[in-house]
Amino acid sequence: MRKSLTLLLLLPWAVCALQHSDAMAQAVDPAMLCQGRYYTETEGKAALDSFATTYHDRRSWESRANRIRQRIREGARLNQLPQRTPLRPIAHSKRTYDGYTVENVAFESLPGFFVTGNLYRPTKKESSYPAILSPHGHGKDPRFGKDVQQRCAALARMGAIVFAYDMVGTGDAKQTSHKHPFALQLQTHNSIRAVDYLISLPEVDRKRIGVTGESGGGTQAFVLAAVDKRIAVSVPVVMVSSFHFGGCVCESGMPIHKSTDLQTSNVEIAALAAPRPMLLVSDGNDWTRNTPEVEYPYIKNVYRLYNKENLLENHHLPKEGHDYGVNKRKGAYFFLAKHLDLSLEHIIDDEGEISESFVQIEAPEVLRVFNDQHPRPPHAVMGDEAVSNMLASYSKKSK
Repeated sequence: MRKSLTLLLLLPWAVCALQHSDAMAQAVDPAMLCQGRYYTETEGKAALDSFATTYHDRRSWESRANRIRQRIREGARLNQLPQRTPLRPIAHSKRTYDGYTVENVAFESLPGFFVTGNLYRPTKKESSYPAILSPHGHGKDPRFGKDVQQRCAALARMGAIVFAYDMVGTGDAKQTSHKHPFALQLQTHNSIRAVDYLISLPEVDRKRIGVTGESGGGTQAFVLAAVDKRIAVSVPVVMVSSFHFGGCVCESGMPIHKSTDLQTSNVEIAALAAPRPMLLVSDGNDWTRNTPEVEYPYIKNVYRLYNKENLLENHHLPKEGHDYGVNKRKGAYFFLAKHLDLSLEHIIDDEGEISESFVQIEAPEVLRVFNDQHPRPPHAVMGDEAVSNMLASYSKKSK
């Protein structure tokens, strides 16, 4: 089932991972990558059939699941990074809107390396709140986009504290480029530290932590749920596929799917969320078009081993495309409300329909964390080379 290294290098989706050839040569063996559409649709389904023969009950699945988790931690070099360095959070410019507030937030996932984003909070006072991480997909600074603001504001009005944060190399997170060969390591570590940040807020209920994102943000969502059991509910959107592995270094630029003795796919990585509630959101015009017949049944069989198949759902929109559009958001709102105890009625209008009309769309300059009034701290590690050297220093210490 494996492709040769020659074929891998010919795949157009592999180009972004191999642009940093010198750094990549030191980072991973390219033959261990599964860039882009590594399989055809038929091969992807056949691979799942093959994976399914490696376990037959909960115990044997959990043995495989532990191997896959270990592959992610080792392949993304998460085990080489310090886990609990001081966050040193920065928050400023709080604005109050109809049922929610927004403030600009940063914290250090590593000393001198900042996670940047916006924190949305409900205005309704409660004794505690669930919290939701909202990673975004690829594009031009998508944290500032309308769709991200709409879903974060709506979830906040429903009663959650929501953190929308930048991909490496986008928005305010310009300390290194998005095509850095260790982007997957950086982004996954950032997500883990984002959980640390949210549970550091005294009003957050650490038993009710969710994550949802689309495309590359969907990859971040299911990888985080796989390696961090503090995630109670996950909603990966338009990304879980048997034959597509993510066409960017931030998704498959390090060997989390393959090693000399293990091969897996994003379907099994997503299945590591079992038996916690998960909603797969899919559509008919990208690599999730087969989800109702292929990916969803495979993951449901894993949930069945726990007698928890009722906690897995698929919201499929066959006539839609690759985005986190309003119909996808509606599916996510219902699921997150059910499993995080949110108040869906706070976003339902007089006609009984879900409405986002209350959301105030802010300009990018309002959402930015770092600007003339709030400059990036001077100790920030800046540039690809400096970030690579920082990561290399942690690698040496871990040996």
